[in-house]
Amino acid sequence: MIDEAQDFLQESCALYDLVKPLADIDYDQSTQFKNWTVNAVLQHLHFFNLAAVYSLQDPARFEAHYAELNNKRQSGLSSVVAVDELLRGVRGHVLLQLWEEGFTETGAAFAAAEPRQRVKWAGPDMSARSSISARLMETWAHGQAIYDLLGAVRVNTDRIRSIATIGVNTYEWTFRNRGEEVPLPKPFIRLTAPSGAIWQWNDASEQHRVEGLAEEFCQVVAQVRNIQDTKLRVSGNSATRWMAVAQCFAGPVAAPPPAGTRGLRTASRGL
Repeated sequence: MIDEAQDFLQESCALYDLVKPLADIDYDQSTQFKNWTVNAVLQHLHFFNLAAVYSLQDPARFEAHYAELNNKRQSGLSSVVAVDELLRGVRGHVLLQLWEEGFTETGAAFAAAEPRQRVKWAGPDMSARSSISARLMETWAHGQAIYDLLGAVRVNTDRIRSIATIGVNTYEWTFRNRGEEVPLPKPFIRLTAPSGAIWQWNDASEQHRVEGLAEEFCQVVAQVRNIQDTKLRVSGNSATRWMAVAQCFAGPVAAPPPAGTRGLRTASRGL
């Protein structure tokens, strides 16, 4: 039994409930995340949820699924356009229901999986537990763009601990992915969970540390917010360098959003 699968399902359901009241035309509204529309966000989540299920249950189908995407990207299409074509342009409420069916299947498949089972992905293989934790992180991170668009205050729960853990575990990878030497020592991480619990990682240090709300830490490592738009307290060279470029998701180097460019929209613009 993988507990993170239930966390993924609950996070997906919360986003579903947020989007469900929208009219089809609202799905064309652009978010602050690279101008992705609501349609593009849900298409992306659905496509990669399917990829995760295939990697768990049918590795050959995963390879074919991902190869289709790569072929389109290599032909010059952006990931957004490529996924849209592969999903045959599904949009609006039809897309919402397709995504809901997909994340329900994904949650159930991983809940019953052996946590240590190795599964394929775009980068190195990973455990089934890590795979569904990554789906939780992506759902939470991309979902934030929709919360911001709609001016909805997100109520986080302690299920974001998995996201914080991914953030901590990708400290070294963030620098290596950028071709940079990993600064030491690793900073001490002390976060306050939504429940009020205290989460800590690495050796205690007063000089090299990141401290504050867990949700803000998750926002920074997932590049949902710039560090300057949070109240996180950062001290020491290694912590300061890390928080300026942190990237907890796989893929090429991605730059965090500039300060002041991502946040809760105060006007709904007709939504």
